This record gives sequence, C-alpha cells and structure tokens, in this order.
Amino acid sequence: MIHFALAKGRLAEESAALLEKCGVDVSVLKKETRKLVLESADGKYGFFLVKPTDVPTYVESGVADLGIAGKDTLLEQDKDLYEMLDLGLGGCRLCIAGYPARRDALTSPHLRVATKYVNTAKRVFSERGEDVEIIHLNGSIELAPITGLADVIFDVVQTGSTLKANGLVVLEEVFPDITARLVANKVSLKTKSDEILPLIAALKEAVS
Repeated sequence: MIHFALAKGRLAEESAALLEKCGVDVSVLKKETRKLVLESADGKYGFFLVKPTDVPTYVESGVADLGIAGKDTLLEQDKDLYEMLDLGLGGCRLCIAGYPARRDALTSPHLRVATKYVNTAKRVFSERGEDVEIIHLNGSIELAPITGLADVIFDVVQTGSTLKANGLVVLEEVFPDITARLVANKVSLKTKSDEILPLIAALKEAVS
C-alpha cells in the first residue's frame, strides 16, 4: 500500500482530482467524513489528511510514502525528503510587500520584516548580506506595516486583493512560482519503487 499525506481542504480536493486522472481510486476522499485516515476501496492506497504544514513531517518520517505540499512550506521546513514533481496546483508568489511610498524601506540599514516564514526570510536576507529584524507572526501579516510593527512583510500572495484592501503592494517577488509539489520519502522511493515510480510518471504526464 502507498500512503499519501494530503493537506486538508481545497488542496486535498485538487490533489484528489489529479490522482484520479492517474487511475488512483480516490472515491473515499469525495465522501463527507471526519475521519483523518482513509483507505481506497481497492486497498492500494492510504490517505492521511493533515494540516498543510505537517505534510513534510509525515513524509520525512516515513509514515507517509508520498505527500503533496506547497513549495512555501518546503522552503520553510527544509526537510530531508525528495521533491519529485511540480504539480502546478495552488499557484501563488512569496513576496516582500509594504506601502508603495516606502520602497526605500528595502534599502534601510535595519529593516523590520514581519512573516510566518521565519527560516526562509532569514536565508533570503542573509544571502543578501542585509541586517534585518525578523518579527514572527502567525496570521494577519498585513497588519504589521499598518500598525508600525514592521516596515514590510514577507508572505505568500495570490490575487493581491488583501494587500490592495489594506493599502499595500508587492515591492518584490522573491519566489514567483509557489505551487504544490509531490514529495517522497527517501526510503520508500527505494523499497516501493515498483509502485511509486509508475505513479510519478503518470502524474508527470497528467500535469504536462
């Protein structure tokens, strides 16, 4: 049996639709249930429905053989697993954003950056040799520049409507292609290669 770690919510639905194109029986994922551990009717696949940020942990540990996680999560956690395929789902950008009149803030000698992507932000600004103060927030990141808590934010942007509603704009696109990626456990890729590799090939064809 191949075990998948899938993010609960919309991404799980989009992932299920893509897997179905590849011949995976995902009928169990279409039923309304509170169960978090599911099994396909043919017994070939198991599904763990987890928080998006927990997908890499389940895959790295080997509890799940495969998982589907956002590139932003993978960048932030830097887990020991294989990133196999860009599935092109849930496209967004990881950007620096702030007030349009404060573009000069990016050249400030001591920039204050609010983000939930602390590790990624540290790497980005460290590689630039910039001295920044990282302020960790878990939600409503856009509030930080408005209240003066931070100069800019480092966050995912999809439509940009939330930024616009709060008078903010994208100042710089740091990672323009944040999409869902298929990830694999390193051991599973060897021990279950006969089952996993054909599925990856089918997914690649479905995506292309």
